Amino acid sequence: MLLDTELADLPPELRWREWMQRVEAVIFASATPVRRETLAGVVGRNCSIDLLIDDLREELRSRPYDLVSVAGGWQHRTKPAYAGVIRASGAPTRATADLSADEAAVLMAIGYLQPVTRAELSKIFGKEISRDLIGSLRSLELIVSGPRSPLPGAPYTYVTTPVFLSAFGFDTLRDLPDIEMLEDAGLLSRDRTMAAEIDTTMSEESGEE
Repeated sequence: MLLDTELADLPPELRWREWMQRVEAVIFASATPVRRETLAGVVGRNCSIDLLIDDLREELRSRPYDLVSVAGGWQHRTKPAYAGVIRASGAPTRATADLSADEAAVLMAIGYLQPVTRAELSKIFGKEISRDLIGSLRSLELIVSGPRSPLPGAPYTYVTTPVFLSAFGFDTLRDLPDIEMLEDAGLLSRDRTMAAEIDTTMSEESGEE
């Protein structure tokens, strides 16, 4: 399909308005965050995507949703102030399937400690992290196999994916909450993490399997 992206026959104000509507339509219709290069394909060569997004966000200021930067692209998201209302309504949402408490905790640990092996996760939590739990997170495309660990046996490590970033509204891993906040809330223990790292180092040095 040939698309007139330059819209040279339109006055500047109407051209800009059409570009805004095109960008918003593409983002609205997409099931995943839309990257800059995709949006650039529906507007003029000299059009600033950032300025278009700024204008669209300004128009949405009074609406209960916004355009947010997640996983390297843009996506429509409801504003945090309405999260409780949405949950109370019981209406199905586009969010990733609900995770169990164990799945959420393991996913969070992978997010902060990646690349990390299943054995290292088991040490951190003080209990066996099953292959089924890892498989569940993989099936949701929240994690994938990372590089092989240098530990004996070269076990697989696990890392998060762009789907993880999108599901939790992060643009990059730098947007993860400060780890000290999670420690204060009792959701992640630096002591356990450090103990696991020390134990892993000792095992590697002694040649333990």
